[in-house]
Amino acid sequence: MIRYLSKKGKFLLAVDADADTNLPETLGCENVKTVGDAKESLQVEIKKPRPDNPDMNKESILKSKVYEVIEEMPGYDLLVMGRPEGTGCYCYVNNLLRGIMDKLIVNYDLVVIDAEAGLEHFSRKILRDIDDLLVVTDASRRGFQTAERIRELVNELDSNVGRIHVIANKVTDANRQEIVKLAGELKLNLIGVIPLDPKIEEMDIKGIPLFEIPDDSVAAVEIEKIVQKLGI
Repeated sequence: MIRYLSKKGKFLLAVDADADTNLPETLGCENVKTVGDAKESLQVEIKKPRPDNPDMNKESILKSKVYEVIEEMPGYDLLVMGRPEGTGCYCYVNNLLRGIMDKLIVNYDLVVIDAEAGLEHFSRKILRDIDDLLVVTDASRRGFQTAERIRELVNELDSNVGRIHVIANKVTDANRQEIVKLAGELKLNLIGVIPLDPKIEEMDIKGIPLFEIPDDSVAAVEIEKIVQKLGI
């Protein structure tokens, strides 16, 4: 999706919010800096006396650190959360990051966030103010039931999510009809069904970035349809 939108001239901020960072590799970005890498530096900066600028607060310091780790790529910028060092957690950084995201996103046409699988980002309200939430699942009943739980949780919480969609991934001709039927039974908005794409499997095992996938790839064609349905 990032590939397609950047080629269409949309200026994007891509955020890898998964501690198991693999979006940069998928996009073909190497040796990226992360918010996790900057965490210790951030804490040191906060403790420094600032007689020249006593009003500089934690949010301002974090904002400057975040701009330092944003990778500028052709057509999009990349912000990677990464993971904290040692036994540290993201609670402190996440709380501050939420406060500056609103100021960051005004510089971009769109923000695409790759979030960790599961419910934590929503239960802890790390992700808020979302126009379109895309829940990607494999072609399994358990995956669709998880998508259903995400929808229920988002509706219970004050997360300000606009539309919730489900994308079925790695679907075969043999299970496609059953997947569509299951989504209907659970009343899930199935916005796209991405076929199992041998080309992607081949590229992945060889470590080739998905930005190099051909336009006629069956997965790329379906992603284009999904973006068009989203109207972005």
